[in-house]
Amino acid sequence: MSFSHKDAETEKAIFARRAIMAAGLVMALLCVLAARMMFLQVSQHELFASKSENNRVQIKPVAPIRGLIFDRNGILLAENLPSHSLSVVPERVQDMDYTLALIDTLVGLSASETKRFEKRLKQWRRPFEAITIKYRLDETEIAKLMVNAYFLEGVEVEAELVRHYPRGRDFAHVLGYVGQMNEKEKRRLDAAQYKATRRVGKIGIERFYQDKLHGTVGYQKVETNAQGRILDILERKSPKPGQNLILNLDADLQHVAMEAFNGRRGSLVAINPKTGGILAMVSSPSFDPNLFVNGISFNDYNRLRDSLDKPLFDRASRGQYPPGSTMKPFIGLSFLQAEITQWSEKIDDPGWYMLENDNRVYRDWKRRGHGNYINLRQAIIQSCDVYFYEMSFRAGIDNIGPFLGQFGFGENTALDVGNALPALLPDRAWKKKYRGRSWYAGDTLNLGLGQGFMLTTPLQLATAMSVFANKGKWNQAKLVQYVDGQELIDTALPADVEIKNPQDWDRMGRAMEGVIKHYMGTAKALNNNLNYRLAGKTGTAQVVGIKQNEEYDSEALSERQRDHALFVSYAPADAPEIAIAVIVENGESAGRTAGPIAREVTDFYLNSLKQRPGINSDVFGLSNIGTEL
Repeated sequence: MSFSHKDAETEKAIFARRAIMAAGLVMALLCVLAARMMFLQVSQHELFASKSENNRVQIKPVAPIRGLIFDRNGILLAENLPSHSLSVVPERVQDMDYTLALIDTLVGLSASETKRFEKRLKQWRRPFEAITIKYRLDETEIAKLMVNAYFLEGVEVEAELVRHYPRGRDFAHVLGYVGQMNEKEKRRLDAAQYKATRRVGKIGIERFYQDKLHGTVGYQKVETNAQGRILDILERKSPKPGQNLILNLDADLQHVAMEAFNGRRGSLVAINPKTGGILAMVSSPSFDPNLFVNGISFNDYNRLRDSLDKPLFDRASRGQYPPGSTMKPFIGLSFLQAEITQWSEKIDDPGWYMLENDNRVYRDWKRRGHGNYINLRQAIIQSCDVYFYEMSFRAGIDNIGPFLGQFGFGENTALDVGNALPALLPDRAWKKKYRGRSWYAGDTLNLGLGQGFMLTTPLQLATAMSVFANKGKWNQAKLVQYVDGQELIDTALPADVEIKNPQDWDRMGRAMEGVIKHYMGTAKALNNNLNYRLAGKTGTAQVVGIKQNEEYDSEALSERQRDHALFVSYAPADAPEIAIAVIVENGESAGRTAGPIAREVTDFYLNSLKQRPGINSDVFGLSNIGTEL
């Protein structure tokens, strides 16, 4: 069988038509597919992008519970209390002004809350993360928000644990407080560990032990709907709570010390010489740290900031004051160490002292002087300035300065007191560098009385007195005793202070007892009804200079220009358990102001706290109110 040429041409034409039709059909289908893709990816991009973003499985960090803080007897000083807050997720809010107005209508927003939110909104770099706008919602406010939830897209009521300080004012400076994390802190801290954390320690122990108190972040894999609400938790890794801290501080002793100031400006630091544990650390006046946890109002902050009494200033670790005559026991030992005098040597004190070829008159605090036969013991008891002028000139700065440095003057030797200032122990090199002048004999005379360029902090003075009471043996001053049951160990201890004649420790201690017991002692009023051995030394620090031919006139000066009063002590003198440094700003007479505060605190510690049962070991196992709400 054969085909004609005509049949072959017909079949080609039919095939061509069918091919064209098939190609046309394919092209049409491709156009439909392209149009659909164009519609979905361009015209409906925002709709489906939003749905894709909100309908997914998310990994959400879970913030750990902050560690608790207890005093040495297990009294809770920093806790976590459940609270409800109102938050806004910026990217889920279409009309922010409308939303804020509706929230204001429902629960009310103060001017400071609105201003703080708007400021944080401008600085916020993560629009998918919530910004808290109102804290501590009550039940009525929560109910109003839940009823109107449909109109409040992107607004969430969150349950959280908020830091609270039951004994706030007593411990404000030493314990510190937590506050909202700022952008600088976010850059400094580990982003992975702090992704879900809103508050961090700002000052004090809360800041110094931030990493230990914080804990380890957890994670949960969640399924959310188009509105961003969690539908299901698919997987969870629980956070690890922060570590609990047991302090050396005693809550009741701290309260007694704070009350003893009765609102006066000043500071007290008490240390156990045997351990270095800081028993009390007070700065007066104080403030309520709970105001800062959720963000302090502008009015409250301005009131604290602008107060002439400076309640926000930590006088205990950052207040720098001339130590005055509280330095005399230390400087007296430096004389003996330099072998430029002996306990038996006596001098005449006419009430003034002059250097050769110098017209300046260095006056004693007692204008008529202390008379003849003043030795080192009497110079301590009566605080004789002329004696220390004479011996300071003999010893020179090169003997006095290095010896004082062994007690920690001019340095911050505390183990865990953050931001403490080292104050100033001047010498020849310091004066040449910062004043551009040589060191003169008159500078040494001023230093011999704890005046001139020298500055100390109450913490530094208490530390030095603790080392003195311990006969030169160093224990670092420290606030924390245990971290989750592990004792805090001293690190890089300074070298112990060694003197040529160890008996001088006891002889100087007995001279300091004479300050209280002797009828001519500068703090003899403290001896009334004393049932233990107390060794101490008074001091006065000038606030304004007095001209050569003028006398100090308290009545002629305003209250804030009057001398500061200082007092250092330890007790019992034969077996020291507590060493104290006190300063009362513009308190003038240490025997009438600073001394009685030290006596009241020492009385309470030795007579009322001795029978305490000690630390409750169960504290280390306490739960931080769970890991979730």
